[in-house]
Amino acid sequence: MKGDLMDDVKIHSTAEVSPGAHIGNGTVIWAQAQVREDATIGKNCVIGKGVYIDHDVSIGNNIKLQNRASLYYGASLEDGVFIGPHACLTNDKYPRAITPQGLLKGIDDWEVGYILVKYGASVGAGAIVLPDVTIGTFALLGAGAVVTADVPDYGIVLGNPARLKVKCLWDIQALRATNMLPWCARSVWKTTIFHTGTSTR
Repeated sequence: MKGDLMDDVKIHSTAEVSPGAHIGNGTVIWAQAQVREDATIGKNCVIGKGVYIDHDVSIGNNIKLQNRASLYYGASLEDGVFIGPHACLTNDKYPRAITPQGLLKGIDDWEVGYILVKYGASVGAGAIVLPDVTIGTFALLGAGAVVTADVPDYGIVLGNPARLKVKCLWDIQALRATNMLPWCARSVWKTTIFHTGTSTR
């Protein structure tokens, strides 16, 4: 492993972590997780059992990835993001096993789609995010949501396809200036806590 790997990084003996991955201080990687080459994981992250992190995925600091979450090439997570168990961040815009000629598709036969999950956002258990989507700051995706379009900052989306249900309408800059921003996020979360799935330490 490269980069900021230090003695306080904890990796379970059954986890598969590429020597080419970059792991930050204080990160814990639990059993049967796989971290591929050139993936970057920041500081103080928790990578749950069976999580899959594809090559070149970028993960910020203070992030929690719950059991069996899958993050594919093209996904980027800013600091403080929560990904619930069995959630999936996809990347294939036109998923097919074969070309129009009937041949098995290779690396040059598909187009990657990118996903950005912004600061403090939460992806509920079993949610699926399709390619070319941005999840806004402190947004929340309900458990089982199928997200096909961008989610605004502080938005809450539910369902298949996911629809916007709640959005914090306060002046975000003013909330930051008065230290009320975390309170705004908490008040919205409390109204929808039953949608978010499970969390573990």
